[in-house]
Amino acid sequence: MTVFEKLGLSSDKYKTVEYSEDQAQTQSAFGYQWSRTDTYDSETASRAMKDWLIERYCENNPEKIKEYLSGGDKIILDAGCGGGYSGLLLFGDELNNNYYLGVDISDAVITAKKRFKEHNVKGEFLKASILDLPIPEESVDIIFSEGVMHHTDSTEHALKYLSNKIKKGGLFMFYVYAKKAVIREFVDDYVRNALKDKSNEEAWEALKPLTKLGIALGEISGEIDVPEDIPYLGIIKGRYNLQRFFYWNVMKAFYRPDFTLEEMNHINFDWYRPVNCFRHTEEEIRRYCEEANLIIELFNTQEAGFTVVARKI
Repeated sequence: MTVFEKLGLSSDKYKTVEYSEDQAQTQSAFGYQWSRTDTYDSETASRAMKDWLIERYCENNPEKIKEYLSGGDKIILDAGCGGGYSGLLLFGDELNNNYYLGVDISDAVITAKKRFKEHNVKGEFLKASILDLPIPEESVDIIFSEGVMHHTDSTEHALKYLSNKIKKGGLFMFYVYAKKAVIREFVDDYVRNALKDKSNEEAWEALKPLTKLGIALGEISGEIDVPEDIPYLGIIKGRYNLQRFFYWNVMKAFYRPDFTLEEMNHINFDWYRPVNCFRHTEEEIRRYCEEANLIIELFNTQEAGFTVVARKI
């Protein structure tokens, strides 16, 4: 039996509804990004991402995945699956004992389907908006949405809409962006707006000088002391590596010494290219969950964002 049959759907074909101009731009950006598998699918990049997923969703305990999928035959909706990257890394072969449906608004589902086949992992895919799904309410056991809802027109609406699709007692596993320091927030939106009218290829190339600056900062071993909090700039006192100080307080210019230029540029593109890119406070996310009848079981807070595992009541 396929996941479509489990959900009572007659076909894997579904025509998406009309969406906003900003959502159309975001769709195009991610379709382009996930088609460039050479910029994220290396062993080094995949291992780094998997470690980060396990850290956030499983508190560094990979065995928790088996707990989430206990008993098998779970229906898992990957809401905004992109190229299937995060779903494959986090759940892996465990998906073969369950029913996985990857949904994305972009043509990234074509890449995802191919990658699942290459990894011998069972999965079905649907090109559709995660805000207009042909899926009955209270019909899935787990929704996984890694860094997606903040790319819709409203994170709050997306969270509450998707929550209605989860069975009582089911899990909602998601990650959304956190608000950053004042200058960083300004620069992020400034760069995003500057790229808005460029093609995806032009935007990719336009970000390379910024990516190279991140590399230059990362290769400096110096540190900086911030003697006191600066509340009106959102800067916290402490000792910082120079690159990390710029990263969290001035601009996102990703750096990892074991990543290639293209892999680092992929991460910067992921951040700056989509017009829809909302950031939130912890209080907002906790309120959204409460109003969606979700009980939070895990809330991981990092500078980048919030990772939540919540149960539907």
